Amino acid sequence: MGKAGKALKQVLGTYGISQNRLAVTMGINRSTVYQWVNEASDPLAEAVTEIVKALETIDESAAEDFINLYLERLPDRNNFQNEDNS
Repeated sequence: MGKAGKALKQVLGTYGISQNRLAVTMGINRSTVYQWVNEASDPLAEAVTEIVKALETIDESAAEDFINLYLERLPDRNNFQNEDNS
């Protein structure tokens, strides 16, 4: 349990997004977000989709980071190499 919660906790902290702000944007209770972040419960698949949508509304970079952390993706090193070679 907790993969989504860990990713969400990291993203909220990194981008300075409060649990309340995410909850309000999603139209849910803050206690639900609290439970996810503290790994007391996992969001359902539909909720993960709604988390991404809400984060996109707040900060697109936060949404992208959440997806990458949740899916355990590493940054695309080819993009970094291409930028260095430009």
